Amino acid sequence: MAPSIKFWDDWVDPEDMTAMWSIPEVHNEWIGAGEIQGQKVHLSRNPDGQPCITQTETKAMADIIIQRHFTRRLDPMMICAIAEIESERQPFAYRYEPQLGEASTGIMQTLQSTAEWLARDMGYTVYQVEGAPTMLYRPFVSVYFGAAYLKWLSTYDGKKRSEEFMVRAYNGGPKRANHKSTLQYWKRYQLVKQSLPMEIDMQILEMNSAADASGSLARASFVSVASEWTYWDDKVSPEDMVEMWRHPDVRNEWIRHGEKEGMVRFSRDSDKRPYLTTTELKAIAEITVSRHFAASGIKPALLAALSEISSMRLLYGSDPPNGIMQIPFRTAVWIYKDLGYKAYKIRSIEDLSNPFLSMYFGAAYVCWLSTYEGRERSHQFIIQAYLGGPQGVNVQETGPFWLKYLDTLPKYESKKKASNGSCTASSGSCNIL
Repeated sequence: MAPSIKFWDDWVDPEDMTAMWSIPEVHNEWIGAGEIQGQKVHLSRNPDGQPCITQTETKAMADIIIQRHFTRRLDPMMICAIAEIESERQPFAYRYEPQLGEASTGIMQTLQSTAEWLARDMGYTVYQVEGAPTMLYRPFVSVYFGAAYLKWLSTYDGKKRSEEFMVRAYNGGPKRANHKSTLQYWKRYQLVKQSLPMEIDMQILEMNSAADASGSLARASFVSVASEWTYWDDKVSPEDMVEMWRHPDVRNEWIRHGEKEGMVRFSRDSDKRPYLTTTELKAIAEITVSRHFAASGIKPALLAALSEISSMRLLYGSDPPNGIMQIPFRTAVWIYKDLGYKAYKIRSIEDLSNPFLSMYFGAAYVCWLSTYEGRERSHQFIIQAYLGGPQGVNVQETGPFWLKYLDTLPKYESKKKASNGSCTASSGSCNIL
């Protein structure tokens, strides 16, 4: 039987409570509900009087868990949507699974056997769950093991898996990810995810309110309509389109494919997802560097190669969908506000589908990493930190990313390259700055 509990603090570690209070959205929500920092925080209740975690709290937990333990390689909104479907965000939800002979519990409805397997065989041991089934009622513990299972599914059977595979496999197991029995779950997930509140930085929204008399932003979606073309002219500014048409390689490619000014289409893959050609990607990297980073010494080839291996040149990015440079929205906002890179305004996650904007903030992040903690950093450090964060550089997690980068880089390098501008793979050094 599920326990009954009244306060967050009774089922959350003190450091996790501190982390929750440090998130502005949670802080404001709790203060607005009459909570006092330093005192126990009440759990919300749903209309039936059952303990319930708010969407703001769920998003905050997902952000904290992913940043701490999964090097930003999961989409927090995926976790939020699954929690919504599985438990309606009720931390003490309990559902007996007769075909399995055990119950799924907690906000993510995790099986005790699955959590113990993830801890024992997959190394997810931050929280101890063996022989302690009530641990999965703890919100942070449930989110942690739900995220761990999604992370395992993301590369199931040695292949990079799609969001649809991961979600359907979460529902029915990896063997039923393509079975009709999980299709309805996927459809419901898409609707729920699209209905969740979009993360928007309110200070930036206020800065740009003059441009929008109503002071509001339309809710944007990264879901492309497969039956329609996506156009460059709808995504980038007229000035950036002029630069693209001026680039001789791009111009030749577009004319060769029958594109016309004002109606340039993005290429599409077999799943009808819009993507950039290597010519287009290289041009954007070159234009971005020449405009904004000429003095930094960043090479366009570095940026283009990072984009290739991070997002596969997909306009909306891969998983999660953060544009061609896979820069998370929160990181882009931080770069804009705190580091002062303001050539492009970042107001919502949809802005990251502008390839010029995504490239700009990706380049700014590279600049910041290059002198992280006041020290000049190696080429290898920058590339690995770009994936896992500056505190997540390790051979096991980010080493393969570096090797893949080295394989991709020559594709974008100029054929005539000065000898003093070459990268040295063995030493991990490169004069990019």
